[in-house]
Amino acid sequence: MPQPRQSNGWLDQEVMDAICAEQNRQSDGIELIASENYVSRGVLRAMGSVLTNKYAEGYPGRRYYGGCEHVDVVEQLAIDRAKQLFGAEHVNVQPHSGAQANAAAYLAVLEPGDRVLALKLDHGGHLTHGFHLNSSGHFYQFEHYGVNTETEVLDYEEVMDAARKFRPKLLVAGASAYPRHFDFEALRRIADATGSLLMMDMAHVAGLVAAGLHPDPVPWCDIVTTTTHKTLRAARGGMILCRKAHARAIDRSVFPGQQGGPLMHMIAGKAVGLGEALQPEFRTYQEQTVANAVCLGESLREQGLRLVSGGTDNHLLLVDLGSLNRDDVTGKSVETAMDNAGLHCNKNMIPFDPRPARVTSGIRLGSPAATTRGMGEPEFRRIGAWIGEITRDPVNQDLQKRIKGEVRDMVKDFPVPA
Repeated sequence: MPQPRQSNGWLDQEVMDAICAEQNRQSDGIELIASENYVSRGVLRAMGSVLTNKYAEGYPGRRYYGGCEHVDVVEQLAIDRAKQLFGAEHVNVQPHSGAQANAAAYLAVLEPGDRVLALKLDHGGHLTHGFHLNSSGHFYQFEHYGVNTETEVLDYEEVMDAARKFRPKLLVAGASAYPRHFDFEALRRIADATGSLLMMDMAHVAGLVAAGLHPDPVPWCDIVTTTTHKTLRAARGGMILCRKAHARAIDRSVFPGQQGGPLMHMIAGKAVGLGEALQPEFRTYQEQTVANAVCLGESLREQGLRLVSGGTDNHLLLVDLGSLNRDDVTGKSVETAMDNAGLHCNKNMIPFDPRPARVTSGIRLGSPAATTRGMGEPEFRRIGAWIGEITRDPVNQDLQKRIKGEVRDMVKDFPVPA
């Protein structure tokens, strides 16, 4: 078995080589995956700090280990900053991921077999919203609502009808691939009419909510979950915001209900990122993120591509490749072709998709990461033109090579934060 080699302060040369290769991939291409972003140097330094060495089971001031006086400061900073940013009554910053935040939220307010109503996965929902292979689908009885057949946006009267028929204990909003705003007043009205609790998974739009560019779920929802690494641009992980009435149940469902020792280095990265989100320039960044997504959508339509729901209100777009009526143009084939051209996206099912999840009729595109690099509307308009060329000829390797060279030339002016 090969032995680790000491080099440049690293224990393992092979790991360092892989990290350097990934750094080059991120720098040389354009990241269009809507769930990805680049964190600041400050967040990176916090995540790579000695806090990874510390066990801190419990909560600030109530730990099961000694020596937690400094990590208590870090976690309390993250909590206080999240409360200030979102106006939440209670915050738990310990979930390791958005999936664990959702699982903890369910555990806090549900019993096994309880009814939950959420958005369909193929209409933009998430695996943790009741997919049959996910733990949520095993432990709870989920039914799903979808977007309107004609408009491809949520019709809240249809959601009301579904809730009245199903009578869920919990109504879940939020999505991983829905390009429009949510109407939380309407959702609250549905929850009240059916005696349901209301939860929002705002993982994708948390940064937009923080900047006041997406309707705020916190005043309307009993529980709000989120990741911290997408539009919010903090360390990778999860977070739960809730009303005081649910605070004890939420904390107990995270620890000891879902996990043991928190990742204190990641909580430090969350604290740094949340502090950055409190600065005025964060809103400017989010405004540009939305403007870039809208511009990309306009460019794609000029290329003859159809957008699900006709466009976007947020940071992401869904492109309906099935509208091109070509067997060789699928989400899978276009994702591969774009990746070869240095444009990184993901295949994605669209509402009422006739193709399976491993192939799909769509791609999902997002603007957060490239906007973090400083790109604006001119760059996104050019990105749309490149995507148009690729979708018209997804097997043309010479075309992909040419575009990859043009991408490399463009990104020289927009370095990745590091």
